[in-house]
Amino acid sequence: MNSIRGLSTALDGSIIYYGTATGNTETVAGYIAEAAGISVEDIGDATPDEIKGYDSLIVGAPTWNTGADEQRSGTTWDEFLYDVLPGMDLEGKKVAVFGMGDQESYNDNYGDAAGELFDMFEAKGCKMFGLTSTEGYVHSESKAERNDKFVGLMMDEDNQYDLSEDRSKAWVEQLKTEGFF
Repeated sequence: MNSIRGLSTALDGSIIYYGTATGNTETVAGYIAEAAGISVEDIGDATPDEIKGYDSLIVGAPTWNTGADEQRSGTTWDEFLYDVLPGMDLEGKKVAVFGMGDQESYNDNYGDAAGELFDMFEAKGCKMFGLTSTEGYVHSESKAERNDKFVGLMMDEDNQYDLSEDRSKAWVEQLKTEGFF
């Protein structure tokens, strides 16, 4: 997906950063970007100064390294979270997380990388937004759950692809009501 730069909206202070292995996370980033009217960029192409320049970040990753305690996405997020993020001052930055996973084949690790994103950004002092209900999902465990909620928007392009666009739109509306934008 090409970066959608140059859009002039009330949400200019926001961007979506994603990492992808198969293209599913990029697809969902596109749905969210369309609903919010903001830019999208692969985290591997972002610089720390660029990231710090935004008021709010939507970050998304797939889960590939199931069961892992760290580097769960199998994407450029893994390097960013452990090599770049520790040296950044993001205190007070607004962050919302979305995650990808296959809840039927990997129902005991569904969306685990989203939990890692949430934990790493929260540890940097970011204000976390966009927690969602676990209802409507078929999974047994997830490192992306906190107090019976997901840490953000969870998507399954393998089994529930027909729900992705509507879930994205609803989540963007939720973020607006939470004061994220």
